This record gives sequence, structure tokens and C-alpha cells, in this order.
Amino acid sequence: MKGLTVINRFLLLALVMLLASCEKEVPAQVTELVYATPYAPSHPFSRADQDWMAFVEQRSGGTLKIVPSWAGALLSSEHSMLELRHGVADIGLITPIYVKGGAHMIRMQSGFYIGTTTMTAQLALYRCMEASSEQFAEEMDGLKILAIQGGSLPGLITRQKPVYSLDDMRGMRIRAPTELLGVLEELGADPVNMPMGDVYSALAKNVLDGVIAPLDTFRSLHFEEVANYYTGLVVPRGAYPARAMSEARWETVSAAHQQVLNESIAVWEAALSTQIDAAMADGLAEAQAGGVAFIDLPAQEQAAFNDLYLAEARRNAESLSRYDIDGMHVFDVARASIHADGTVTCPGVVN
Repeated sequence: MKGLTVINRFLLLALVMLLASCEKEVPAQVTELVYATPYAPSHPFSRADQDWMAFVEQRSGGTLKIVPSWAGALLSSEHSMLELRHGVADIGLITPIYVKGGAHMIRMQSGFYIGTTTMTAQLALYRCMEASSEQFAEEMDGLKILAIQGGSLPGLITRQKPVYSLDDMRGMRIRAPTELLGVLEELGADPVNMPMGDVYSALAKNVLDGVIAPLDTFRSLHFEEVANYYTGLVVPRGAYPARAMSEARWETVSAAHQQVLNESIAVWEAALSTQIDAAMADGLAEAQAGGVAFIDLPAQEQAAFNDLYLAEARRNAESLSRYDIDGMHVFDVARASIHADGTVTCPGVVN
């Protein structure tokens, strides 16, 4: 399926919808929208998606139905934004923080969240930054955003070597998100960025020594089978647009259904937070049952990591100037928005 072009995926969607129409007729007053995701129905993200689907149908009185396409049958992970813009699906899961081109600001801003500790704060900070720069809207052109997604804070999962200090990471090959690659290089590690779905086999084959990942991966990706240690290195986590609808399709939907979809944004975001929290608890239990050893990182080590992380975030913000993007303005807004207690207030807004 990964090899399908956008056109082939569009043709596949047309065939799927044609076959579906042969099986049943959709009442004239009912609008169906195809939702596509690379995840299986049992994944925590997909359970949140199903909560959202139920709300949309109930709130619309049954006149707006979501037809799901699970497990990457329509949208690819790497080209989902482009495919949505071309109508491969009506609504889909997107990951602009992993897009190599066309979403430079959104990818870099995911490293500006140091100081936030909750998903509520992550979403609030994203919206502060989004409101401060038109670049966000430009990078999401052609898409109607239906949910912003935050996440649980990752730690360091290692296969055979326990990590008690930052120096222990020296020479280790660690899978990490883009915004963390420079930090790990400074620590002497050998960071790589690969799809999370490939990490299990890379750990099992000794290709990787570790991975920066949250606790839920012990359940969802079974990392307790290939890793023995979890170091409580607190790694900041950013928010990003994660569910979107083709603007072209949005414009064909009735005003009443647009209102339902707008109301559903808060519902979808809350469902994602609930499911991610539940997945964290399940992952912790799975890791403990699997005999994973938990290591606390000393406070001075965490402080040193935070200093490196913030310096790297600033460098990344400055680097956006090569694309004529004022990344430092957004970075400064982020720093001004985060309070000492981890809460977020946009600059100029009184608590």
C-alpha cells in the first residue's frame, strides 16, 4: 500500500465507495464522510476517533455519518496531508511534525514546549503560537483542522544498558524525534529518526540501543519484550494538528454539519487526551509485569538536559530564517506563554 501514488489511492477510494454504494443506499438527507487513519481500530488514537464518530452522529441526529478506513488502507503516514488535499479521503489523521517539506514551522515548534507538563498546557501553547504567526495557517493551507493533539511526556527506553546519567548515553544509538537529534548528538549519542513502527525490530536486532518514547509504547508496541530499562528522563512533548479535513470537501458540507464538526473539535481533543492517559497507565502496568527496571534521573542531570534542550530549540527557531520564516518570534511567544507552574497564558491575556 505504501507504493501507491496519490492518483492510485484516489482511484482506490472511488472503487471502495462504489462497492459500498452497491451494498446499500445512503438516504438523501444523510451525508457520509470517509475518515482514514494508519492505525488499527484497537489503537488508543483510534478509540478516541470512535468516540468522536459517535458524537458526530449523535449530535447531527444521524444525518452525518463517518465511514472509517483503518490501518492505512487509504492514507499513508508520510503523505497524508497531500493525499487529503487531493481528496483521497474526506478526513484523516495527519502528522505534519514528520513532514520533510512544507511544514517547517509546525515541525520546529514541537521543540518549544519545555516547561509544559500536561496535554491541556500543550494544546494551549500551540494555539498561542498559532495565533502569533500566519505561517501556521500557510502550512495548513487546503486543510480544515479538526483536532490538535498533545501527548504524554516521553522517557528513555533502553535495551541492555541502564542509563543513570547523561554521560551514560554516550555512544548509544537512540531513536529520537527530530527536535531532539541535536541534543543527543551533544551528549555523544548516535541519534536516528525512524518510524516508530520500525523500532521494535531495530531493538530486537541490536540495531538500536534505545528509544525516546512514552510509557504507553510498552503496551501498544510491546517494548517490554525487547527492552529492559526505563530511565525517567523528562523529555518535553509538543502539540500539533493531528486530524484534518480537506477544505474542498468542507466547503461542500452544509452549514449545519459544519457547526457539528466545529463543535466536535473539543470533543475529539478531549477523547485523545483521555485515551492517551489510559494508554500510559496500561503501558506502565505492562512494563512492570514484563520486569522492566525503572531508573530515576538525578535532578542535576535533568536540569543539564533542560539547558541543552532549550538551547537547541533556540537554534532550531533561528534556522527557520533560511525559509524566510520568523521562528524566533514564535519561540519568544512560547517562552512568554509558559508560567513557572507549567500553565500557559497567551501574551497579553490576563489570568
